[in-house]
Amino acid sequence: MSLRTSRPARAGQYLALLCYLVFLAFPFLWLISTAFKPAPELGSLHPTWIPDSPTLENFRQAFDEQPLLRAAGNSLTVALSAALIAVVIATPMAYVMARQRGRLATAATGWVVVSQAFPFVLVIIPLFLVLKNLHLINSLFGLIMVYVVWSLPFALWMLVGYVRAVPAELEEAAAVDGAGRLRTLVSVTAPLLAPGIVATAMFAFVTAWNEFFFALVLLKSPEKQTLPVILTHFLGAEGVADLGPLAAAAFLATLPSLAIFAIIQRRITGGMLAGAVKT
Repeated sequence: MSLRTSRPARAGQYLALLCYLVFLAFPFLWLISTAFKPAPELGSLHPTWIPDSPTLENFRQAFDEQPLLRAAGNSLTVALSAALIAVVIATPMAYVMARQRGRLATAATGWVVVSQAFPFVLVIIPLFLVLKNLHLINSLFGLIMVYVVWSLPFALWMLVGYVRAVPAELEEAAAVDGAGRLRTLVSVTAPLLAPGIVATAMFAFVTAWNEFFFALVLLKSPEKQTLPVILTHFLGAEGVADLGPLAAAAFLATLPSLAIFAIIQRRITGGMLAGAVKT
């Protein structure tokens, strides 16, 4: 009887998951379709999923109209730097929070939660003033620092879950064998944390790669603008979009994030579950 009951429930779960996946995939599939459509099909009153005459003209126009390669280089520099710095800072902090029980760990956990509640609009003005006093406006380094601070709470939350998933008995056993604290961390704990560090770094990278608001406000020089900001240049003065090149450029900008998630999806899922259960 229970088996008969579980089968309809499981079928319902799979159906709900399928509907959710279709809901998530629809914008991306439509983006791909639009990127390969010629101009006459883009203005058609009866749009189709599959272009009747696929073309690469939109991609050519996108590269001719905007400096996509330079903007992608800026985004890559900012995202890689922010991810690396965030992980380097968050890893020792996460270890202390996971292993030490006390007011400091409690306060740090509260900071992680509270920091995620502030919307961008509330912090952009004081942030702009601080960076202006430090002469970091219109600077990739200033944008990197902003991304590090913004991604640090989530990176810390993920890594705390990974550290708590590592049994403390392993470190105690290494100490009994004569290994010092540094040797234990390097030889025992660090290898077990490697998947979590990779997953956290990838999350920080994708967050910085896709971020738009801070880059729009803080970067003024065209040669320093990142890829999400450059995409807005395909909009005309009256808000009319150059739809074909915009779709082509947006499709290319999405590929790095998709590739990263496809490569490390299992590690990302494990990191999220560990953080949710262990913290």
